[in-house]
Amino acid sequence: MPQPNGIEKDPELWQQQGRFMSYGPYRIFLVDSAPGDARPVLLLIHGFPTASWDFAPIWAALTEHFRVVTADMLGFGFSSKPRHNHTYSIMSQADLMEAVLAHLAVDHYQVLAHDYGDTVAQELLARDRLRQQPRILSACLLNGGLFPETHRPRPVQRLMLSPLGGLAGRFLGQSAFNRSMGNVFGPDTPPSRETLEGFWRLVREKDGHRLMHKLIRYMVDRRVHRERWLQALTGARCPLALINGSADPVSGAHMVARYRELVGETFIAELPGIGHYPQLEAPDQVLSQYRRFLREAKLPGSSG
Repeated sequence: MPQPNGIEKDPELWQQQGRFMSYGPYRIFLVDSAPGDARPVLLLIHGFPTASWDFAPIWAALTEHFRVVTADMLGFGFSSKPRHNHTYSIMSQADLMEAVLAHLAVDHYQVLAHDYGDTVAQELLARDRLRQQPRILSACLLNGGLFPETHRPRPVQRLMLSPLGGLAGRFLGQSAFNRSMGNVFGPDTPPSRETLEGFWRLVREKDGHRLMHKLIRYMVDRRVHRERWLQALTGARCPLALINGSADPVSGAHMVARYRELVGETFIAELPGIGHYPQLEAPDQVLSQYRRFLREAKLPGSSG
């Protein structure tokens, strides 16, 4: 699919790349770079509180060697954002990602995930451990709270998880949102005005800011399912990689140290000075390290 100029700056152009699928009573926004293509499939799983647009800066390069698939999870971006009669959980988001893959007739795939998406990827890996024939060929994780004991939530996240979360979400303004998001970027790689505008646009879509206290419950999920999701990494049946911005105050160098302690020396690339959004702050470095991982593990899509 041709890559229009500016998708990394404009979520509206990103929306034009994709389409919607039905998921029960909901509509899910998805992007498939090459429907029906026989190339290896790469599934991108986005983070909180944004959407699949987070991957726009590296999208074109990834599509050179993969059929790249992504979707906005329920409650995020352009997808449906039910406020009533729906409980948001990592388990349900993993169900959704499997439904997206089934809708696209994808059996085997590789994963590149970020933030909240890392936890969804951990649940997918946990399910894969129980299958006779695994479906996930590799998993590469960008900055995320892989272990609840190393996750350092921002003040606004703590507020959203508190009994006042619902009220706080209703009155969350763009200035406070911009400050909170800007604080997780590296000191020398701050988000551009266009990036922050895009983030806010995606959060506000369908009044999504009113859902943040529901979506933030993933932090509780991480504590409840810690052992399951740790074992998903330690017992993974595919090659693992971690590409991490070291300057991230939420899941930076301290998280990588814990990863080495618990998971061991898989492929690990630390990016000095880079914050929580390496794919936005240092897309070329992320692509370079990801390609190195693919080559060293002799994985599909490693050519070039």
